[in-house]
Amino acid sequence: MIDLRSDTVTLPTPGMREAMATAPVGDDQFGEDPSINRLQERVATLLGKQAALWLPSGTMANQVALRALTHHGDDVIVGDESHAVWHEAGASAANSGVQFTVIGRRGLFDARDFEAAIKPRGHMLYPATTLVQVENTHNRGGGVVFPQADAEAICGVAREHQIATFLDGARLWNAAAASGTRVDELAAPFDLVSVALSKGLGAPAGSVLAGPRELIARCVRVRRMFGGAMRQAGILAAGGLYALDRHLGRLTADHANAARIAARLARSSAIVIDKATVQTNIVVFDLADGAPDAAAVVAAAKPAGLLLFPFGVRRLRVVTHLDVDTAQCDEAAEILVRIAERRAA
Repeated sequence: MIDLRSDTVTLPTPGMREAMATAPVGDDQFGEDPSINRLQERVATLLGKQAALWLPSGTMANQVALRALTHHGDDVIVGDESHAVWHEAGASAANSGVQFTVIGRRGLFDARDFEAAIKPRGHMLYPATTLVQVENTHNRGGGVVFPQADAEAICGVAREHQIATFLDGARLWNAAAASGTRVDELAAPFDLVSVALSKGLGAPAGSVLAGPRELIARCVRVRRMFGGAMRQAGILAAGGLYALDRHLGRLTADHANAARIAARLARSSAIVIDKATVQTNIVVFDLADGAPDAAAVVAAAKPAGLLLFPFGVRRLRVVTHLDVDTAQCDEAAEILVRIAERRAA
């Protein structure tokens, strides 16, 4: 099967499995797992932050950050179709009691959009805006890279209004590879940053939060409250360390494969796609009137050897990764076009 549902479906490489099997471990609850400690120090350095904290998943990283930076009843400003709103099962309301104000379009917004949406502290009716969250790259936006100039301006406005800033950088490695900007530069304006190891880098699990020591210490407690504290987690950390050593440099290959898929889809009248959004390893596209809907395409693709993920009634997403090569991506694009054109011809 050609699996383009997500870049989370990758399997550990033989070398990664060996590194995990031989990893030195200890009890992370006591801060004694050497592999976890090494990974946290490595990521903190890469992101230019004082400290870092390993978590089992990206959703937990986002939820811990939200709880550490807000109080119940607060307002959080996010971009349109953000992961926090669409893909975390309502956890932000359940865990942190916050509400979201959604601004911009397809994940992007600027400082003017942000400032116009801020709700002041102390108002008799409004929930106070205490956090702004940026997603880079933006998943539902098609893997677009958030413009760094906008990120810096947004964080500048946030500081003026004493609003915390959080970067959901699950695919920040991809943003860096696509933009040619170092990850520490992308992370620099934000108080707290998350990065995933289990997406483009291909580790089996794990995300990392990075920020000031005092804030990371608060996140340690919240992680415990959310059930994310683990024991000999160095087995998983070793997979992340292996990926950082060997898989960062190959991300541009995934981007090139995504661009090839987008170019083929764009030539079909049954598919509607904005190729300008295909900047990294994600391709989001719509099915034209007369074409099958997303559920029908997903169902027809599976027996043809292709696994897909629906993003709406007539919207689909494909994600390239280290377990699919260029030939498989070309084959996947042809399968998609063939199925989409069945009723569009």
